Amino acid sequence: MARRILNRKELRADYEAAERRKQEEEEDELEDEEEETDELDDEVESEEQDDEEEEEAEEDAPKKKNKAASKEAKPRRSRTAKHVRMKVVWGVFNNSNQCVAKFDYPKRKEAEEHAAKLAAAKTPPQPFFVQPVKEPIEEKKE
Repeated sequence: MARRILNRKELRADYEAAERRKQEEEEDELEDEEEETDELDDEVESEEQDDEEEEEAEEDAPKKKNKAASKEAKPRRSRTAKHVRMKVVWGVFNNSNQCVAKFDYPKRKEAEEHAAKLAAAKTPPQPFFVQPVKEPIEEKKE
């Protein structure tokens, strides 16, 4: 059963054509929105022109018209999670990877002695091992 070989160039051309169609539709929607806002602006401008004519009669300087700029909404950046500070401690684990005890990082010898003591206490002897573990630092709030 041989599979048909895919022609990557044809697939790429199809994908690009679909992208172009999608962009054209978005542009058409934007143009429609602009036309609607232009129609509304024309109605508002006709009312403003009446007001402006009265103002121009009072003042000889022409006024500038404010045009509402239609900008695309930029995607909002999501806030990054706060980085939690971590500390390393030595964990004594049994054969089923359950943490039996934890010791501060400078107390590695004590952790290894504890693992040896636990291994010797069991009959038949079971393996206990020491491994570094990262824990979040708990900050004191006063």
